[in-house]
Amino acid sequence: MENERILDVENMSKFFPIASGGGAFRRKTADLRAVDGISFHIMKGETLGIVGESGCGKTTTGRCVLRLYDNIKGTVSFEGTDLTKLGAEQARRARREMQMIFQDPMASLDPRMTVGKIIGEPFRAHGEPERKDEIAELFRMVELDPNMAGRYPHEFSGGQRQRIGIARALALRPKFIVCDEPVSALDVSVQAQIIALLEGLREELGLTYLFIAHDLSVVRHISDRVAVMYLGKIVEITRSDELYSNPLHPYTLALLSAVPIPNPRLDRQRRRVMLSGDVPSPVNLPRGCRFNPRCPKRASGLCSEVEPELKPLSPGSDHWVACHHA
Repeated sequence: MENERILDVENMSKFFPIASGGGAFRRKTADLRAVDGISFHIMKGETLGIVGESGCGKTTTGRCVLRLYDNIKGTVSFEGTDLTKLGAEQARRARREMQMIFQDPMASLDPRMTVGKIIGEPFRAHGEPERKDEIAELFRMVELDPNMAGRYPHEFSGGQRQRIGIARALALRPKFIVCDEPVSALDVSVQAQIIALLEGLREELGLTYLFIAHDLSVVRHISDRVAVMYLGKIVEITRSDELYSNPLHPYTLALLSAVPIPNPRLDRQRRRVMLSGDVPSPVNLPRGCRFNPRCPKRASGLCSEVEPELKPLSPGSDHWVACHHA
């Protein structure tokens, strides 16, 4: 892995306005704080995993990084260029180097197009001629037969459709790929095959991944570092092995305690961390630490008054946590 940052995110936020009324009387009433002032970096050739419950802001983070949304606050620097300052056409050109693999392969593939046309779509989108030899090579890279190019998405299995989505993402030879829960819609055995494929492609092509998932056991196998998100904030980030061996945030502990263990005897012996209540609304956030209404520790009044800062466990540590009592 090269000791060089490919992506720097500083204090990035994305709010969605909530409006009421209709027509001329429609007015903004609140903001949905999907991503709220998060910072992280990714090294060249690295995989950073982002985990958390549905609605915590994982997918919005990935889409903001690719500049698929406008009105993003903070900075998102890709190879030294702040993408938030680019116009629409400049952002589109920059996106040649940055691609996305979507969660649902069936929903992300046009059912009216052959898979050969789908994989060649990025060439046409950027005004380039469709290269049949390169499309055939992309089929082979994702372990599919190039002779399948004339078929339609519904003629493939879920795992094969995700391979087609991966081939499309690789068409322009990007440096960085956002993988938005790419295996969550697949069977467990197929998940392992897709994870192995992604790892092999990373080594072969020198790719860098932002890997989004809600399943910590999946993230463990592919990520070098893992960031845990809760209600639009990163609450813990460190190396993958460190997170699993020494989790510090109560929310991380709860997530890890819910990961199934294949050994029934060990599974019965471990202590589950049960969370009370539901996830608060990102429109009406609790005071202080966002996790404090559900935290099993409820350590002090400070938790309900002051929002904890994401900071290193000790000077120079690569284990960062946002908890007053970590």
